[in-house]
Amino acid sequence: MKLSIRKGFSFGLTSGIITTLGVIVGLHSSTHSALVVIGGILVIAIGDALSDALGIHISEESEVKHSTREIWESTISTFISKFIFALTFIIPVLLFPLSTAIMVSVIWGLSLIAIFSLYIAKQQNLKPYKVILEHLIIAIIVVVITHHVGDWVATFG
Repeated sequence: MKLSIRKGFSFGLTSGIITTLGVIVGLHSSTHSALVVIGGILVIAIGDALSDALGIHISEESEVKHSTREIWESTISTFISKFIFALTFIIPVLLFPLSTAIMVSVIWGLSLIAIFSLYIAKQQNLKPYKVILEHLIIAIIVVVITHHVGDWVATFG
């Protein structure tokens, strides 16, 4: 896989999973509404994917070392990967009661992070457990914090 595409894909995958998990856990904690959670997922899949794609685009341009083609490859692969990975979190919400869907989504997201972390570790000849553990801890921190923020927001209603 070309570096420009891999860069966009890895950023989109990671951002799509972590951002979507944070949003759905927080929205669930504050509203307990499947409709609100689905709306949050759609906003992440569209608005945040476009935002991140533009962010990668501008970041790559600012390095002044990439061709126009490479910049656009990173931009497009960021958008597509974030869009697709974010949308996968709608499936559990449609199939299960909301509390179960949130747990399934957390397991799904952490599994994807672990698998991609294993891939990264193998690419760089690193010890997989260190890379996987580091990335999972960060993802779990996001989930825990957003859960508590959602609980706190719910106290205002």
